Amino acid sequence: MKYPKRVAALLERAKADVGDEVQVTVEDETYQGIVMPHHSFSEKDVLTIKLANGYNVGLRVTPETPLKRVAKGRERSVPRRKVAANPDKPNVSFLGTGGTIASYVDYRTGAVYPALSAEELASYAPDLADICNVQARVLFSLLSEDMGGKNWRRLAQEAAKDLNRGAKAVVVPHGTDTLGYTAAALSFMLTDLTGPVVLVGSQRSSDRPSSDAFLNLMCAAHLSSADLGEVVAVMHEETSDLTCTVHRGTKVRKMHSSRRDAFRTLNEDPLGRVHRDGEVTWHGGHRPRAEGPVKVDNKMEERVALLHVYPDLPPDLFDAWAERSRGIVLAGTGLGHVRKPLVTRIRKAIRDGVSVVMTTQCLNGRVGLYVYSRGRELARAGVIPGEDMLPETALVKLMWVLGHTTEPSEVRGLMVSNLAGEINPKLRLEESKPD
Repeated sequence: MKYPKRVAALLERAKADVGDEVQVTVEDETYQGIVMPHHSFSEKDVLTIKLANGYNVGLRVTPETPLKRVAKGRERSVPRRKVAANPDKPNVSFLGTGGTIASYVDYRTGAVYPALSAEELASYAPDLADICNVQARVLFSLLSEDMGGKNWRRLAQEAAKDLNRGAKAVVVPHGTDTLGYTAAALSFMLTDLTGPVVLVGSQRSSDRPSSDAFLNLMCAAHLSSADLGEVVAVMHEETSDLTCTVHRGTKVRKMHSSRRDAFRTLNEDPLGRVHRDGEVTWHGGHRPRAEGPVKVDNKMEERVALLHVYPDLPPDLFDAWAERSRGIVLAGTGLGHVRKPLVTRIRKAIRDGVSVVMTTQCLNGRVGLYVYSRGRELARAGVIPGEDMLPETALVKLMWVLGHTTEPSEVRGLMVSNLAGEINPKLRLEESKPD
């Protein structure tokens, strides 16, 4: 996107353009970096440059601001930073899936592309080389809404392969919108983890001054030295660039569409936090590294639906889903309720072999099917309580469970068992408080 007239005139006078390296002096401070494209979120008098440490900074300029070109962009190509492996640093596998988190900007065009190699990733975040040896490859280049079961299965296989080959951690750069689904799926598919599998995303792309990509990626890499053996998500804890939160993969949810601190752990405390300097502090309850080898069990039944209950939900609409599904997760109202006409349809679906699991759309708190009469009706019909699972976690878990058994008693037993930290047995109804 082109800069507005005043900034464009300043650049033109210095014979500088997007992609060129410049020096800019603002309020007696001199900054040197690469001119980034103007973004629709930026103000009209703000020039954005990328500093050598990987951060973007927005500088408010005037026609009189001192600016000079240091190097022409055409002299720079797609970033390639050769980094020799250091035997004293851990090997970390980066498995790209798409999204904006591990991307770089082609400064000649302003386009954002996924990093396709360790060299490109190291050039985007050069401080990674101070933490670990980067071993990067791209498995998919997908929008997060296009990720699904076949992608989860492949990710699980590749993560296990890399950990069993000696990687100290696996970092999965991922789009934020469905990051929680993938984290939950990997949590059920992978056991005996010898190191963490860390999903990390970015709410704001790397061409924006306020991008959260750099800190999130660095914090994910710092976990390679931690005694952690489970699937987690790592994202900004606050809007500032100070710490990231470590969320259990089955308890994490995106709670805001655009804020940098959008992710929350629901119905329990986060596992810990990673400080900007690399220090990791734990709140307790995380699983340490196992001896291995890492095991993969990625069988899934994809004919499972998630239905949000609402007033006047037509019973025939539920019937349509039930006829085409092996399992249904309901996000019920309150403690796990539906309107009365649906009870008989749910009972029939269960008799026809469809597994029905009840969660709550309240998110905080757990299902209580024996508190009110409607819940008791559902329990007698055979509805499986989803305890305090998030609806999307219950969906992924039911897909995994039905990939292994369709025997009703076995399905029920597995769904109410805590397999990957998805159920908090200590959370009582009266203790459930909103975040």
